[in-house]
Amino acid sequence: MESFIQLRRGNTPRQVHRDLDGLKDDEMGRAGFTGRTAHFYRRNDPTAYRVEGSLRTLDVPTGALEPTDLHDPSGGPLLMFSNEDCRISLSRRRAAAPFYERNIDGDELYFVHRGQGHFETEFGRMPYRPGDYVYLPKSTTYRQVPEEDGHLLVIEAREEFRVPEAGPLGRFFPFDSSLVVVPEAEAFEEPRQEEYEVRLRHEGGRTSIFYPHHPLDAEGWKGDNVPFTFNIDDYDVITSNDVHLPPTVHLFMQATGVYVLNFLPRPVEGRAGAERMPWYHRNVDYDEIAFYHGGSVFGIDMPEGLISHAPQGLHHGIPERARERSRRRHDVDTRVEWKIIAIDLRRRLTPSDALLSLTQNEANPEVQK
Repeated sequence: MESFIQLRRGNTPRQVHRDLDGLKDDEMGRAGFTGRTAHFYRRNDPTAYRVEGSLRTLDVPTGALEPTDLHDPSGGPLLMFSNEDCRISLSRRRAAAPFYERNIDGDELYFVHRGQGHFETEFGRMPYRPGDYVYLPKSTTYRQVPEEDGHLLVIEAREEFRVPEAGPLGRFFPFDSSLVVVPEAEAFEEPRQEEYEVRLRHEGGRTSIFYPHHPLDAEGWKGDNVPFTFNIDDYDVITSNDVHLPPTVHLFMQATGVYVLNFLPRPVEGRAGAERMPWYHRNVDYDEIAFYHGGSVFGIDMPEGLISHAPQGLHHGIPERARERSRRRHDVDTRVEWKIIAIDLRRRLTPSDALLSLTQNEANPEVQK
């Protein structure tokens, strides 16, 4: 039962996530990091275990994955994870497709890891660059036109993506929506051809419709159901000098059962005794995805392009030797430079066969989420 009073038994620090004195901070929390919690202060690393069975953490370098759109313009993204609320895929498109697309199952949120180009849409042209989110509302007709090899994470949500409601910080922090880039209306004419294919992206089969005219022929539009781009450089990171804040303060967009968060460069906690790394946890109600865009943590480079999956209920967290390093370097390091796109999902994810075939058996101990 939830209570305003936090109970305490045995040997515990005076305040949460501080002054551990050799103990290991392990959180068992409900509703992500916003519900009821129990903090265990353990003698041993709770992630030091061996797994038998299908439920396990995964760490896969997406640079080793080859979606069909990497080699064939008529190909598409490669599915990595899915559940009833969401599909997470990888696109490495090198050339514009000879067709147009329309997702009729849900909204799409692309994250650009590498590559530049633009999306042609019914709303107009949408240039993109590394660090951009590209939001495409459900049923938008579009085509991606790369200018160089791409590497994009694709998050498809069954229900509508939306910006979190304004909290105590107001409507402009950490995400000032006035900084989104909305396309200018443009009626496309090229390429000229006798018939134009629009592939409908949906589960359970394949459907195409064919127009005798260009499908992106809108001379104007109005309304608030619109696509946009937003770059992570414009995201304001919320920080605290005294304690490492929970991931939920970094929420960017959400849909039913799907929460997209940004872990970005920021000053580190300066208070003596404050833990600077995320604590061990098992996130009882959510699966967690982390996609490493780049950067470094206390002198350790992030493995760019790695995607990790931690199923709900399984302990995970940055290894103890990395935590010890952060403590030793307390007077040396003043910032963390990580760039991680995180996705929390209410329903358990199923990894695709293509992803499982490239699973790393041994996770990099310095960068494990």
